[in-house]
Amino acid sequence: MTALGELRALSAPRGMQSAREKAARGRDNKAAAIFLAPWLIGLIGITLGPMLMSLYLAFTNYNLLQNPQFTGLENIQRMLGDERLGASLLVTAIYVLVSVPLQLAVALALAILLDRGVRGLPLYRSVFYLPSLLGASVAIAALWRLVFGGQGLLNALLSLFGIQGPAWIAEPQTALGTLIVLHVWTFGSPMVIFLAGLRQIPRELYEAASTDGAGRWRQFRSITLPMLSPIIFFNLVLGLIGSFQTFTQAFIISNGTGGPADSTLFYSLYLYQEGFSSLRMGYASALAWLLLIIIAAFTAVNFWAAKYWVFYND
Repeated sequence: MTALGELRALSAPRGMQSAREKAARGRDNKAAAIFLAPWLIGLIGITLGPMLMSLYLAFTNYNLLQNPQFTGLENIQRMLGDERLGASLLVTAIYVLVSVPLQLAVALALAILLDRGVRGLPLYRSVFYLPSLLGASVAIAALWRLVFGGQGLLNALLSLFGIQGPAWIAEPQTALGTLIVLHVWTFGSPMVIFLAGLRQIPRELYEAASTDGAGRWRQFRSITLPMLSPIIFFNLVLGLIGSFQTFTQAFIISNGTGGPADSTLFYSLYLYQEGFSSLRMGYASALAWLLLIIIAAFTAVNFWAAKYWVFYND
């Protein structure tokens, strides 16, 4: 009920108050429904509707050109014998388990450095945050090809020292590493969050630890990490979810093939190939739900393990 409606209801007799209150509540409910309508339409039409349709297609044979044909568990059985699916899971697992911890370590190190009172902090914070905005773009992925190509900028730099570098993105041993470096380079977002968390740690704790003779490393282990553990947990969960869905970088660098030798065949890229290149949309839908289950499982494990290492002030 609005403030004006409440004043009118208070000034009216008791018998009329209840009627006016009901009318005012009805008007407020209608207004709330009108404002919520766009969100509800989007939730049903853009999120829930496609999700349910995808769940149905996961049990069908559908090529975008003909009507879906229900096939039961055929797509799930196919997953069990799909060698490229296994390869994509392995590549994605290596990418996630290596790139996410490295990115968080770099972000935390730079946040600690900036927290010491560097001049021009707003400028540094903006410059370091910029890669997070651009890292997933097609332009940066194309730039990465120029940097790590056989005649790229990195090899040109190495040649100045008499070193003949390989074609980094064309070698199975190094192609995935270039994408890991690209992911670590987009450390800006977790760094800004770490920096905000560091500003919330009471300085009295460091002063007391210094008085007791604790060095910087001991202060970092006993104060910074425990007090920052909720922020680390938050960045870890977001980093894992985002890394599992990485697509653009691998698509651009490998020209959509996942090569060389499937060394950059991320799960999302393989899903795209099955759905839009091979027109096996039913199988791609099943792969999408498997990805959802994998991400949900990793997230659940993180939340379960958080009680053993995440420290909350209360």
